[in-house]
Amino acid sequence: MTAEPDATAPPKDYRILVPRDWFRIDLTQDRWRAQLKTFVDHQAEGRNVPAELKQEAWATLRNTAEAGVRTGALEFFLRPELDGGGILPASLIVSLIPRPGGLTPRDLQESLEAKQGQNASAAEVSTVVLPAGETVRVLGPTTLDLYVRMPGGVGYLALAFAVPLSGVTGPMRRLCDSIAESLRWIV
Repeated sequence: MTAEPDATAPPKDYRILVPRDWFRIDLTQDRWRAQLKTFVDHQAEGRNVPAELKQEAWATLRNTAEAGVRTGALEFFLRPELDGGGILPASLIVSLIPRPGGLTPRDLQESLEAKQGQNASAAEVSTVVLPAGETVRVLGPTTLDLYVRMPGGVGYLALAFAVPLSGVTGPMRRLCDSIAESLRWIV
């Protein structure tokens, strides 16, 4: 007879399923800038992408990754969406937000709702239950942020989706939800 995993113990790791056509960049390694450049070069290859658009895409993605690294980002996934020769990727940044002692999902939801109340283009904030646990969801026109409470009350794993071209609606919304629902804890 096998013992059930302890739901109150902090996880050792996580597993998430992301489609194969999404390019993965490990932000915990020093080589992430080179990986990001490879992505941009590969997307521009064989297309009529002006050098300034390529440079703009590189700078935007680099700045996004650097900001993520400063706030605990672990992985950066990119899915190309091409518009008129430009490079506008959909993305997912996975980050660890440690909160020893635990901020409850309800407290986090209230905090995020208060923050959204000060924003003219407010997003919808709600709490949902995913297979990995209770989750606070912040849905905007082109973003979907999910804060999944980690077992053991050690914090949250944040999944930050950005879909600048098509927005987080229709098939992209279903894809983002499916990726989030695939999250599992390794204990």
